[in-house]
Amino acid sequence: MGVFVTGVRPRWSDMDAFGHVNHANTVTLLEEARIDLLFTEAARHGVPDMAHGVVVARLTVDYLVPLVFTGDEVVVEMSVRELKSASFTLDYSVRNGRREGSPVVATAETLMVPYNLTAGRPRRLLEAERDFLAGWRAGGNGA
Repeated sequence: MGVFVTGVRPRWSDMDAFGHVNHANTVTLLEEARIDLLFTEAARHGVPDMAHGVVVARLTVDYLVPLVFTGDEVVVEMSVRELKSASFTLDYSVRNGRREGSPVVATAETLMVPYNLTAGRPRRLLEAERDFLAGWRAGGNGA
């Protein structure tokens, strides 16, 4: 499977009164992981244009158990589920820690739309962007 794996570290301020990472801050952790894939990894593969405009059109998060702040990194696994000419869907699994067998605490999906910031409107994916994303498609080999 084409799964991109990255670690993100919750901050002390991400915790609510119960010691859980709250929803808004979980969404920020997903954003940090997504930036690692779509900006950093894409640029490493010669696809820098995504950093110039891609927006979240829809976000869904399902919590399986609370994400408890421990000070350790959480692991975010991402893959491309659906790839269209002007959008793509990312699936996420969030694991509470890097230990083997760390539990999945949340799953999420984002519908992403490439966006032309100058024109102020959505745009089609470039061929290089499609090729990069196809490498992270479920069943792909990861670029």
